[in-house]
Amino acid sequence: MAPVQNGRVLFNTIPDDYPVPGETTVYDTSQTIDIENVLLNGGILIKVLALSVDPYMRGSLRAPEIGSYMPAFTLGQPLNGYGVGVVLRSELPGVVAGAHVRGVLLHQEYMIVPNLAAATLEVIERDSRLDLSVYVSAAGMPGETAFMGWREYSDAKKGEVAFVSTGAGSVGSMVIQIAKQDGLKVIASAGSEEKVKFMKEIGADVAFNYKTTDVRAVLAKAGPIDMYVEQLELDFRSMFKLQLARFWDNVGGDTLDAAMEFANNHSRIIASGMWTDLRYFMIPHAKVEFSLDFTHVIGYNNGYAPMKNPGLIFAKSLHIHGFIVGNLRPKYRAAFSAEVVPKIASGEFKYTEDVTRGLDKVGDVILAVQKGTNTGKAIVRVADE
Repeated sequence: MAPVQNGRVLFNTIPDDYPVPGETTVYDTSQTIDIENVLLNGGILIKVLALSVDPYMRGSLRAPEIGSYMPAFTLGQPLNGYGVGVVLRSELPGVVAGAHVRGVLLHQEYMIVPNLAAATLEVIERDSRLDLSVYVSAAGMPGETAFMGWREYSDAKKGEVAFVSTGAGSVGSMVIQIAKQDGLKVIASAGSEEKVKFMKEIGADVAFNYKTTDVRAVLAKAGPIDMYVEQLELDFRSMFKLQLARFWDNVGGDTLDAAMEFANNHSRIIASGMWTDLRYFMIPHAKVEFSLDFTHVIGYNNGYAPMKNPGLIFAKSLHIHGFIVGNLRPKYRAAFSAEVVPKIASGEFKYTEDVTRGLDKVGDVILAVQKGTNTGKAIVRVADE
């Protein structure tokens, strides 16, 4: 068999603002691969089938000297991200040709994974009712983030109230359904009427568009103030934020401010991937890990959204939990597979996907995710089996 094209999406230039398809990233078809004869050196050859495009990727489109909890993409090299593929050839014990694997994959059509790196991939025990794309959406990292963060930090009790921001997103929508399953009242926000409709369909008791609605008015009517007046116990147990620097149009500081204002003492805020202040990605740091700037949280179109009342954190004894799902996966992976995936497969847990076909469309999808115009979990379908 003659060598075949191995298309790749390369990191080409560092963006100042929104990534620009064709400039920030470029689709390259200059590389070929001999599928039958390429040396594996004890590893595996994967055909990439589907790739997840996520908000956090904006943070990796930066200079390498700028620190973060996620590595920077390398200029001139393929992007990488969560994906699923099929094994074409294998020299790795326990992994056979035809197996489906998921994990961090390169944004290219075919890739060789060395022996040691292959150990970080997960062989999928696929449910025949689910398309492979679901294993990078509801049954993948977004679903894991929702379930594992909730299980670890929520301490949820029936009758409590949860406020879920970005509730129509791939993480937030799962949080809503898990919270309802646990018997909580759920208030949820998103950035369009279409997304508000979806949140109601999956069980949110109160759903609103934060771009057109005063969050404080909603919380005063449907949240803690009403609950307090009627002498019902309230505890905010979930506020999942998937935010990118300058992405969610002010949902950052102001929404978090409002939640703290209307939260009961000892409430919990769970932050999964909150990104603050675009300057964090523009200024080199010698040693930087993920940090929260409680003074300025940036909104995409409106500049800085200053947090007005950080003192409420100690005044109300609020508990803020930030986490990265990879740290929780060893503890909860088995429970997620046993409890959540079957409910996704049966249709009990709903999800939406925004699938775009073609590796050459990755740049467009990255931009759509940054602008929030995708209507479900953003996935690029690279190939069929």
